[in-house]
Amino acid sequence: PARAAADPGDPILCLVVDAASSRGARTREVGEACGAGVDWLQLRDRELAGAAWLDWAESLAQSARANAPGIRIIANRRLDMALAMGADGVHLGFDAASPGDARTLMGPNALVGASTHDPSEIACLAPDEIDYVHLAPIYAPLSKPASRPELGLALLARACEGPIPVIAQGGLGPERCSAVIRAGAAGVAVTGGILAARNPADAAAGLRAALDGGR
Repeated sequence: PARAAADPGDPILCLVVDAASSRGARTREVGEACGAGVDWLQLRDRELAGAAWLDWAESLAQSARANAPGIRIIANRRLDMALAMGADGVHLGFDAASPGDARTLMGPNALVGASTHDPSEIACLAPDEIDYVHLAPIYAPLSKPASRPELGLALLARACEGPIPVIAQGGLGPERCSAVIRAGAAGVAVTGGILAARNPADAAAGLRAALDGGR
């Protein structure tokens, strides 16, 4: 069944996907996971380009919205694709457009986010240009080998003291959701915690329940 839009005060569950993990039958599974409790679907892929990226992204967005009409679709790094597909937002990296340019092009109602790896990086961002940040890795990632040391809850809590909402990312299963929400996170971003599960929809529902229980 289709899931209604989340209450604005609920912790955010963001599912981050790439093309390799979401093609074919996986498109349907991603859509079902979105219907089980995902608020934001972030589309991230560095291998595809041009029309291939857009076709992949639009098929996922269609599946997600069919299952969760209130979901927000975010393009990672690809400001051009975010504009082309009418995405709800764009997530910036170190090699992407500036937050100010993204805000100008996407408009005042779009989500503009950024990736960060230390609380000091968040302090350099302007709250009037950025709606949220991802902070990673809180723990070792579930979907890929670790490339950075774990930040842990103390640094997460420090990052959450600022004015920009922080989405915790990295190694976050249901058993850790309560702790990151108590540390001040506005939500979590996951890949392997949902897509590596035997049943992605059940995994999403478990994360949703853990987040709501951790408020």
